[in-house]
Order: sequence, then C-alpha cells, then structure tokens
Amino acid sequence: MTVPLRAAIIGTGAIAHAHAEAIAALAPRIELAAVVDVDVDRARAFADRFGAAAVHGDVDGLLAERPDLVHICTPPQTHVPLAIRALRAGIPVLVEKPTALSLAEMDELVTVARETGVPALTVFQHRFGDAAQRLMRLRDEGVLGRPLVAVCETLWYRSADYFDLPWRGRWDVEGGGPTMGHGIHQFDLLLAVLGSWRRVSAVAARQALPTDTEDVSMALVEFDSGALASVTNSIVSPREVSRLRFDFEHATVEVEHLYGYTDADWTLTPAPGHEHLAERWSAESSAADAAATSSHTSQLGAILDAFATGREPGVAADDARRTLEFAAATYASAFRGMPVRAGEITADDPFYRSMDGGAVPWPAVKGATA
Repeated sequence: MTVPLRAAIIGTGAIAHAHAEAIAALAPRIELAAVVDVDVDRARAFADRFGAAAVHGDVDGLLAERPDLVHICTPPQTHVPLAIRALRAGIPVLVEKPTALSLAEMDELVTVARETGVPALTVFQHRFGDAAQRLMRLRDEGVLGRPLVAVCETLWYRSADYFDLPWRGRWDVEGGGPTMGHGIHQFDLLLAVLGSWRRVSAVAARQALPTDTEDVSMALVEFDSGALASVTNSIVSPREVSRLRFDFEHATVEVEHLYGYTDADWTLTPAPGHEHLAERWSAESSAADAAATSSHTSQLGAILDAFATGREPGVAADDARRTLEFAAATYASAFRGMPVRAGEITADDPFYRSMDGGAVPWPAVKGATA
C-alpha cells in the first residue's frame, strides 16, 4: 500500500464525520482521498470541510480511483451490498455498525471476504481503547482469575422525533432497535472480553417510542467459561449511561461513560490478597494517554498498524458475526419466549433472515419506506 494510505468515505451523514475526524487525526499515515453521497451538494460540503480531493456522485467512480480503504457510513440496509462491491474490486472496507441486517446477509459478506481475501471490518471501537486492551492482556495472562459475573448496560435516551427519519425504527432497513444500533458497541466489548457465549434468555418491548422495533431489551447470558452476564439495551432512559462491570475471581474491573471512555473512566478493585493488581493497573493507566478515547481514531490507528505489519486487522467479518448472532439470539429468545443457544439459528430459521423473525408481538407504526 502507498503512504499515506488513501481512504474514501461512502455516505456523508452524521457518523461519517467521526470517520473523517479519525482520518485527519492520523495524518500523515492516511488521507481522505474521495467521498461519495447520493446528495452531491452535501458530499461537496463534506469534502470542503475535511479536505477530500475528489467528490463522486456514484460508487463506481469512487471505486475506480482504487482507494486503499473504503469507509461505509450509509444507512444499514446498504452496508453489505456496498461492502461486497468494494471487496470484489479488491478494496478493504470498514463498515459502520450494524454490519448487516441479518445473519444471512452477514454470512454472505463473510463468504465474499474469504473468497477475495480482502478484509471486511466492522466499527467496534470500544475494543480498542487503552483500558480495554489492558483488560484483555490481564485476562490472557490469567492474573485476574476466572470470569464469574458481568453487567452490561446501555441506558440511553432518544426522543420521538429521533424516528422522524424514514429509515429509523424499521426492521427492514435499520435491522432493529437499541439491540442493533445502540447497545451493540457495549455488548461487543462484553463478548470480546468474555469470549464465546453459550445461551441467551431475553425479553424485549416497545415501551414508549414511535418505532416498529423495540426500544428496550434485556438478556441473561451464559458463557462457555461458566461466566454469567446481564445485558440491557435501552433508549428510554433519561439519565444516560454506558456501563460494563466484570467480576473476576481476583478483581472487579468496570467502566462507566456515555459514548466513549478514557482511562479515567475505568477502575480495578482487587479481591483481598490481590492488591498488586490495582497497583499494576494504576501504573499502566498512568503510562497511557489520558485524553485518548475509545474512538474511531483508536480503531483506525490499530487497523493502520495491522496493515503496516501484515497482521489481520480487527474487527474482521468472522469476529463481527459472533456479535450479530448475539443480537439475533436476543430477539429470537425475546419473541419466542425461550432460551436460544449459540449456533441454534440456522439457515432455515426466520431469525436467520431477519432480526424480527416475523414474530414481533406489537403492531407496526412506521409508514412505508421512502
């Protein structure tokens, strides 16, 4: 690859700004070479703001430029089709969450990534903050002991007008509610720390908002390690907070933040006799960049490091599939009223083809997709 790497962004809506800011923060290792949007005027304004060299009105023109990395920042129903076009052109992609609207779509993306050998990556930036990386190192060393209990809470608030955009709140174009679009970052980090999950028992409801999807879900999770966790995803919670707590045999490690954490948001509380773990955590935290957040910049920086050294960058499609399967299992368990085991949602299951599984117990309230 050339230096600097040439990045392109498809879709210049709100989340694209985080991608462009990450690219700018990592200069001169990477530069924004081109953007594309169905709204060409918006694309031009975006390009002027972030210094993109070229503006395109269609994806074909952008792919013809052969960028080194394509950032896909469009509404969710377009993620997989656009990603596959880039992969077949030999160009790696970084896709906003949710990667796909269903396990069927996700498996199509995984297949194309394997066939082409081109990376298909998902934005799960909370894995890449300094403290999360430290936690996973300590876990791998075994010094924390066995994981026992965990709590994962995404308690956010969205008003009714949030759903004025026609694609929001629809199963067919957004994929789901806070389980897919909000809490997924938190429980992705939960899964990254605790590993393979075994069984999910969940409930979901539309409590207050004008959406076809849920506005809250709650799940109890059993992991292969024997650890137990609770997961809450809500957009009806006025005091917003994002919280993760991991109780290991020898220490509790927890973080409380909102949309991105720094090292200061994390604490480690040792069990009696393991005070050295707190001392080590404090020492390594002091050596970290105190202002660094778990942001698109941290993940993109890790991707650039992987490209430079020939390693597989994260989060690859195979890995992201596990997180999407967890979301599908949450919905399947909630709407069927029974636990769902990992691997149980296969190609003949309605929840393999869509997150609602044709089993949503409340009536739709959204109009037809524009």
